[in-house]
Amino acid sequence: MAKLDGRIAIVTGAGRGVGRMIAAKLGGEGARVIVNDLDSEPAEAVAGEIVSAGGDARALAGDVTAPDFADTLIALTLAQFGDLHIVINNAGYIWNSAALNHTDEQWQAMLDIHATAPFRILRAAGRHFRDRARAAGAGSPPVCRKVVNVSSISGVWGAATQASYAAGKAALIGVTKALSKEWGRYNVTVNCVALGHIDTRLTQRLDEGPRTIAIGGRDYKVGLDPELHDTIRRLTPLGRTGTAEDAAGAVYLLCIPESDFVSGQVLIASGGLVM
Repeated sequence: MAKLDGRIAIVTGAGRGVGRMIAAKLGGEGARVIVNDLDSEPAEAVAGEIVSAGGDARALAGDVTAPDFADTLIALTLAQFGDLHIVINNAGYIWNSAALNHTDEQWQAMLDIHATAPFRILRAAGRHFRDRARAAGAGSPPVCRKVVNVSSISGVWGAATQASYAAGKAALIGVTKALSKEWGRYNVTVNCVALGHIDTRLTQRLDEGPRTIAIGGRDYKVGLDPELHDTIRRLTPLGRTGTAEDAAGAVYLLCIPESDFVSGQVLIASGGLVM
């Protein structure tokens, strides 16, 4: 049997990059997956890939920062699959600039996507976790449910030009630690993966791809100067930058039964790089 047979998982921001690989990894290990993305086309594509590989998945496009989206996400998951065991808060993007040039809009946008949206999703999911734990009763075998929040080493150590992004990712670590203490009584583990440099469209070399991405009708600058990209690689003890598969593997470790006694932890997945 696959390690996640019978489990229902939500992965946000799963249409591309790290989220896509997380969804594929969980689906390949037997989980039925709700694939969320802001854009419907990549979400449908990833769900289709999981189904084609023999798994079960549904796409749900939507903006995680919308005030009513969290309740919709959980309600539709329960309507489709009847339960929920794993929540992966992965959706996010970068909006960098020197702190003196940060606007209020920029600051709030990074907090909304990296802290407020995950909290709303967990609040909605937590009600289901609580109700299932209470319904099971003391004599029933415990079902360990899992939350994995995707943060960044910027949220652990900070990074120049990322004041708002680092603040949002640090807040997500705080949410992780608080909920791990609240939800242990429901047999829910709550952990966080802080990613280092992972090669995605957000961190691509500027000489290899587009320099902006479109989110919600707005273009955001992404990518790294080639010299900086090379410097990060040299400073990483493993001698390379990470892949989306590397990131998904770290998240997966906190979803499997072997980690059922691990909670409130921040797993650094950076190849040994510290900021």
